[in-house]
Amino acid sequence: MSSENTTTAAVPDVTGTAAHRAVRYAKFTIGYNVIEGVIAVAAGTVAGAVSLIGFGIDSGIEVAAAVVVLVRLLAEIKGGEPDETKERRALKFIAITFFALAAYVTVEGVRDLIGSEEPDTSIVGIVLTGVSIVIMPWLARAKRKAGLEMNSRLVVADAAETKLCAWLSVSTFASLLAFAVFGWTWLDPVAGFVIAAFAIMEGKEAWEGELVCDDGCEDGNAAPSDGKSCSDDCH
Repeated sequence: MSSENTTTAAVPDVTGTAAHRAVRYAKFTIGYNVIEGVIAVAAGTVAGAVSLIGFGIDSGIEVAAAVVVLVRLLAEIKGGEPDETKERRALKFIAITFFALAAYVTVEGVRDLIGSEEPDTSIVGIVLTGVSIVIMPWLARAKRKAGLEMNSRLVVADAAETKLCAWLSVSTFASLLAFAVFGWTWLDPVAGFVIAAFAIMEGKEAWEGELVCDDGCEDGNAAPSDGKSCSDDCH
C-alpha cells in the first residue's frame, strides 16, 4: 500500500499508547469497511451502478489488507516475530484481487458506455459515500499520528492507504450526486475507471509488499534512510 517517507527509527515502539491506538484504528477500519462494502455492493446492484459496486468490492479488499496490518501489529506488541512469508503471500493475493477489480469495473464501464445502459439514482450510495468522506480523512490522520508517535512505517503506510480510500469516496460520491442532479449516464462508468486506476495503483503496491516491509528488510538490515521505500531494498 502507499507509503509516505518518514525519518522513523529502525525499530517501532510498540510499548506505548500509540501502538494500542493503532490497533484500535485497524479494528475500526475492518469493521467499518465490512459494513460499507456490504451496503455499497447491495445498493450498487439494485441501482445498476458499476461505480458503487466497485467501491463496495474495494472496501472488501481493504478489509483483507487491514487484517494483515492488524495481525502484524498484534504480533509486534506481543513480542513475537511476524511471519513475513505468509504476509507476503497474503499481500500477493490482495494485489491480484485489486487487479481483478480493475478489470471488472473497466469491462463493465466500457460495456455501459457502448450499450448506453442507464443506472438508477442511488440515495443510499450518496449517503454512504458522503459519510465515508467524513470518516476516512479523520481515520487517515489518526493512523498517521499514531504511526509517527510509535515510529512505525507500517502504520504510516496504512494511513496513506486510508487516505486513498478517502479520495475514492470523494470520486464515487461526486459521480453519484452529479448523476442524480444532471442525469449524465456516462458519469457512472467514468467513476468506475477512476476506481480501476486506484485499484491498479494499490495492487502494484500490495504486490511489492510495502506493508510487510516495515522498518527492516527480510535479511535483518535496517530500513534505508535515503528516502527510498523499504520495498526498494527488500529481497
